Formats: sequence, C-alpha cells, structure tokens
Amino acid sequence: MSRPDPWQLTGDAAELYERYVARYILGPWAPLLVDAARLAPGERVLDIACGTGIVARTAAERLGPSGHVIGIDLNADMIRVARSLPPPVGAPIEWFERSALDLGLGDTSVDAVLCQQGLQFFPDRARAMWEMRRVLRRGGRLALSVWKDIGVYNNAVGAALARVLDADTATRFCASRQAPTQDEVRRLAIEAGFAVVDVRVSRQEIRLPRIDRFALDHLAATPVAAVVAATEPEARRRIGESVGEQLQRFADGDGVVYPEETYVLTAEVA
Repeated sequence: MSRPDPWQLTGDAAELYERYVARYILGPWAPLLVDAARLAPGERVLDIACGTGIVARTAAERLGPSGHVIGIDLNADMIRVARSLPPPVGAPIEWFERSALDLGLGDTSVDAVLCQQGLQFFPDRARAMWEMRRVLRRGGRLALSVWKDIGVYNNAVGAALARVLDADTATRFCASRQAPTQDEVRRLAIEAGFAVVDVRVSRQEIRLPRIDRFALDHLAATPVAAVVAATEPEARRRIGESVGEQLQRFADGDGVVYPEETYVLTAEVA
C-alpha cells in the first residue's frame, strides 16, 4: 500500500497482509510480472509499492547473487515486515520507506522497474510514472499491473459487507480495485516518455482456502479491519457465510478456485 489514509495499514495488519494478501491474492501474480520485465542476471531492479516484498523477493531469485533489488513502500509497517522475512536465495534486497512520487534514487540508476497493483493508490499517477521513467537507464524496462475490475472474490466480500454492515464499509473495501483503465495506463506511460508501450490482459485461476474463514482473516489485513473487528461475532459469521454462499459455484475441495484478470503494462526507455 502506498498512500496515506485510508490506505495505510499498521500493527498486526501488515503481518496479516503478508500471510493472506501477499500469499494468496498477490503472490500468484508476482512471477508473471517478473517475467514481463525480462530480467537478466546481474541487473539492478526497483520494486515500487513493494508491500511486504513478494515481487521484490521473486525478482531477487531471478537476478542471482550478482543482481540488486530495491524495494520501496510508503507504509512503514510493510517495510518492517519485509525486512523481517528471510532473504531469498539470489540478489540482495534493500528496503526503503519512500513515496512513489519521490523515489530518492538517481537518474538512470536502475535496469528495470516493477510495480504490482500500486498505481491506483498513488495520489499523482502522472508524477509516479514520470519518476519510474526518470530512474530507468536507456533500454530499461517497466512492468506494471493494475486490476482489470473488482473481481469475483472482492465483489463477493463487498456485497457481504454491504448486506451485513453498511455500504460505506463495502465501498472502502472495494476501493483498492478502482484502478486506471487500460487506455489511461497506456496514456500515462506514453506521456511520461516511455516507448514500446503495450498493455495486455493477463488471466489466471486463483485458489483460496476455506472461504468463510479466509474472508474474515483477509478483512483483518485491510483498511476496514477495525470496523469489522468492532462488530458482533454473529455479524462476522454472517459476513463469512455470505461470501461462501456467493462463491459456492467456484468451490473446489475445502476452498475455491476462481478466474482473475489484471492489466499488465510493459514499456521501455528508448
């Protein structure tokens, strides 16, 4: 997460984010984004809005010991958790608490920039894209993803929150999926000076464990955590039950498997 309130997570929420969001919701997409960046051993790579570091660690494994990864996020607790996790086998990683609008790195100082599901949180998307362009060397690559839509799972959780709690809580939960359109992402990259700009839809099946429990665990790692925690146990049970009922058609064993789509932008510095 990379923006002050209402996006900041604090305390235990960052640990829960790593346990549930990074592992189940974002983790499956990390290798695809790293593939899109065409990383080569020994390169210097920047991961913006790194969260607890799932993309940065994936990149480090690809780069090998001669490479270098920098992870940047505005949220201090995300960076704290990222630093606490075992380092991957591969490139060393540096973690910094910084804004996507002011990366604090030199011009043309990295070979590739990665940004997984961060652009929608930035208060000035054009400036963030310009910063990405500024730090890339000639021939450097950008690989960036934003959600295509609210998605099957988030839509179910939002509907459950609206039904059991209120529409405002549902809207706040779903806000992270209010991402730029395909055309807007392309325009931002072109206006920032990128070349060879391409935006494609990437699809895959996402697997979640027992969904009524997972939904409540996941909610504890979001900006609506306090609201959900303050409700009666029966209300929380109904939220989980509602999500499970809506996703019954995706049932697979004890969990669910559902389709997800994201836009992946790739671009280069000429």
